[in-house]
Amino acid sequence: MRLKPFNTFSLNVYAHRVATAHNEAQLFMLWKQALQMNRPVLLLGSGSNVLFLENYTGIVLLNRIKGIVIQEDAEAWYVHVGAGELWHDLVTYTINRQIPGLENLALIPGYTGSAPIQNIGAYGVELQDFCKYVDIIQLDNGKKIRLSALECQFGYRDSIFKHNYRDNYAIVAVGLRFSKFWRPVLNYGELRLLNPHHITPRQIFDTVCTMRRNKLPNPKIGNAGSFFKNPLIDTKTATQLLTCYPDIPYYPQTNGGVKIAAGWLIDRCKLKGYQFGNAAVYEKQALILINVGHANGSEIATLAKYVRDYVADKFAIWLEPEVRFIGAEGEVDAIGALS
Repeated sequence: MRLKPFNTFSLNVYAHRVATAHNEAQLFMLWKQALQMNRPVLLLGSGSNVLFLENYTGIVLLNRIKGIVIQEDAEAWYVHVGAGELWHDLVTYTINRQIPGLENLALIPGYTGSAPIQNIGAYGVELQDFCKYVDIIQLDNGKKIRLSALECQFGYRDSIFKHNYRDNYAIVAVGLRFSKFWRPVLNYGELRLLNPHHITPRQIFDTVCTMRRNKLPNPKIGNAGSFFKNPLIDTKTATQLLTCYPDIPYYPQTNGGVKIAAGWLIDRCKLKGYQFGNAAVYEKQALILINVGHANGSEIATLAKYVRDYVADKFAIWLEPEVRFIGAEGEVDAIGALS
């Protein structure tokens, strides 16, 4: 079955079958059916963070478990969200109900169930800042488990779901906690221009939406958003880099390291607009790779390797892909694929 509608790179790849689950019982049943057919299974939201390198031999299982339940006490709101809820719709839903917190994460594509896997983040805010728990189903026996935020082992664009829980588990719901003592996060981009003493969550939401629409491609242009992670380097390396390039955007981290803007590194290599076959570096935002025509996964991966090697040669920093690479049998090591 054609997967073009189910990956935002708009790659014309195929899977043996695509099935949709609207509840936990369906999800478990479809998984068992796939195993009985001796086929691999790929759980997918909107396909906004995947690169299909080739046709997939297995069954793509779309998680569309919906539902939003809100509770509150004197200190916070508690929101239980089905994995099949679109992330931006959730952000809009909470803002409309005067529940602040997610405004910096507006317009991130994909479904809520994918958010903990990547520990999605933008403009100084990450999912882990609000995550209270993640509900998963153990697909070999149907058992439901609730993992606390601590057990999720969140890191920068990382979590336990990329490692121990990558196979045979499905995220079915996410629990979020929003403090009623809201503080705006205005550390990035145009948000720095806003007055922290006279700002509302809605104004931040609107500003973030404007910034993202200005720098991101039209959704009709195949892309997966930021292709590479912003690299984390030690303070000594950062000091050396800033001596040579004082204009480089950098963000000191609580653990003592420094986050460097990957888009700036690529831009300084003069790679904006660089094209390989039907794949290109987006001319307005160097961190985004786009499908300019009828690209295949191999072309995009080759372009990504070129960009990664170029940055490493110029700055001695190896960029890591944020996008997950999918081969014929399932996920493959992205760094290995680019080495």
